Amino acid sequence: MLDIIEIMKKIPHRYPFLLVDRIVEIDPVAKRAVGVKNVTMNENFFCGHFPGNPVMPGVLIVEHSAQVGGVLLMATMGYVGKLALFASIEEVKFRRQVIPGDQLVTEVQILRAGSRAGKVRVTSRVDGEVAAEGILTFVIVPDPQYQAAVGKEA
Repeated sequence: MLDIIEIMKKIPHRYPFLLVDRIVEIDPVAKRAVGVKNVTMNENFFCGHFPGNPVMPGVLIVEHSAQVGGVLLMATMGYVGKLALFASIEEVKFRRQVIPGDQLVTEVQILRAGSRAGKVRVTSRVDGEVAAEGILTFVIVPDPQYQAAVGKEA
């Protein structure tokens, strides 16, 4: 399990764009993780999406699952000084709305990972019901902040 501090050590996202509250399962052998986002009415995107009928934008559900995928890749593939950048979306389907009060639970499974790219299958659920699913691809690039820190130490 990873708390928010450990998550922030794996991916560069911060408020208001950090969309993972906790990694509740991570299995480096199975190359699988489960992450959680507690969706609250306090999310800034609900101000305009949609007034009187708050619905989490699909693109943010995908971003949430990409962040869980990024954490999984960074935690299991031994990448040091790297970032997993979201590169492509395949076969994503939205099955239900996500609204305030929902807990978005996303399971990510690595399909392929190498030194320059990774591909994962994602399934996001609310109360066990699929909200979104698909395949995401990442490119693995040097982390400029890590490189700057290493350069200062040398």
